Amino acid sequence: MRLDKFLSLCGKASRSETLRSVRRGEITVNGVPARRGDCPVEPDTDTVAFRGETVVYRPYTYVMLHKPDGVVSATEDRLAGEPTVLDLLPPGLFPCGRLDKHTTGLMLLTNNGKLAHRLLSPARHVDKTYAFTVKFPLSAEDVAALESGVSLRNADGGTDCVTALCRVELTDCTGRGAAGRITLHEGKYHQIKRMMEARHNQITSLARLTFGPLVLD
Repeated sequence: MRLDKFLSLCGKASRSETLRSVRRGEITVNGVPARRGDCPVEPDTDTVAFRGETVVYRPYTYVMLHKPDGVVSATEDRLAGEPTVLDLLPPGLFPCGRLDKHTTGLMLLTNNGKLAHRLLSPARHVDKTYAFTVKFPLSAEDVAALESGVSLRNADGGTDCVTALCRVELTDCTGRGAAGRITLHEGKYHQIKRMMEARHNQITSLARLTFGPLVLD
């Protein structure tokens, strides 16, 4: 394995950062300063030190992140200067799915592509639970409609799709709005926001609490 890939998998440095650190003499392999960023290393037998710290090899890394408000989970379509979840973590990881910019809560970041594919595959029906608040009260009819599936509109005003069955539990409906939890096993674009709009309501806050077997602590 190349040294730069080794350090990237271990979450220590990107490939470009490895090259800069090699030039500064900050990386050793078996006690000898590395001369190239692409020099071969044996993860199970070689001892690699990065800035004086021995690097323990692990093929996969998993981070459960509580995404803050205003941080973008996608990386390919962000506006210049917008913070992304990758700015909060070591290099070499990617987000497993997305959360909207103003949705907070549980995100899984990893370098295990196979696991990410299994969790995100529509055929797997992986549940995701969100805590929500809405601007207006939700009636029993609203809850029944949301649970049985509502038609989502596209940008032209036509029907985009009908949502799959879900579960809705109201936790507070005594005020002017309402609060509750909704559990989905699909992940359409701005889905919960659009589901509430289909019932003439408006999301005021949204936070993901669970993703498959993971529970935000």
